[in-house]
Amino acid sequence: MLGFELRYNEEMNEVHIPVLLSDVLKYLQPAEGETYLDLTAGYGGHADKILEVTRNYNGAVLNDRDQNAIDFLEAKYQKVKPKLMHDDFYSTALRLVESGISFDMILADFGVSSPQLDRPERGFSFTKEARLDMRMDESQDLDAWTIVNRWSERKLADIFEKYAEERRGRAELLAREICMNRPVETTTELADLIKSKSPYSHAHPATRIFQAIRIVVNDELGIIERTLPLLPKLLNPGGRVAIITFHSLEDRLIKNYFRDESSKGLESTLSIVTKKPIVADNTEIVNNPRARSAKLRVAKRI
Repeated sequence: MLGFELRYNEEMNEVHIPVLLSDVLKYLQPAEGETYLDLTAGYGGHADKILEVTRNYNGAVLNDRDQNAIDFLEAKYQKVKPKLMHDDFYSTALRLVESGISFDMILADFGVSSPQLDRPERGFSFTKEARLDMRMDESQDLDAWTIVNRWSERKLADIFEKYAEERRGRAELLAREICMNRPVETTTELADLIKSKSPYSHAHPATRIFQAIRIVVNDELGIIERTLPLLPKLLNPGGRVAIITFHSLEDRLIKNYFRDESSKGLESTLSIVTKKPIVADNTEIVNNPRARSAKLRVAKRI
């Protein structure tokens, strides 16, 4: 059933360790009977704990753009039946708004799931050799190989400057190096190429470049920007929305939207619950290093 032979059993409950779980529960404050929308359900780590409290599976919608995650959730929830939707979260949010459906709680976790990073064939990680891919939705045409091997040197430099936040000169250097060494077929080829033109650093110099390419492949920031204005329409009065981000570009979008939407006076639809982003404590970071860069922001429907 699952493309990469991922089967649900008791051990698979921890296939993806949900970040900031205790904080999500603290600020969303789920109550029995409440409705829940998870725009990026992944493998159900957050959803499990929230639905244990609400016990309202029929009032829950779990969405993900990765078919592998949807297959996993179908196997996981065979006895109870939350509604599963397979699409990017903007398309799902828009469809729900058009249907007039609203919720007491909404969660969006914008991180890449552990199986996406850990399965070499998905082509997300520079530590595991695979064909360059990075598609969250494997049915789409644009992948990382196409960007690296077909896009112009100028376009590559632009995305490295904008999404990896590299200085222009370095962005151009890396773009030129990639173009001179085409075809670049695999994740490790690209990582080694970047490393060969990089000064020594504690963090792998390919980290931000891979992030930039992934953002473009999946239109991550564009989808966030289009989704944010739909959130108030999806919330019942008093409803809560929690958003987890993993890099500064995402967090800035959420911060600015919550600030702007809460400062409209009588026309405001949201009030900010978390004045500053919630971050993982040292214990969580030790147990789940991927929580290191996570930031949680929460707002409430007025």
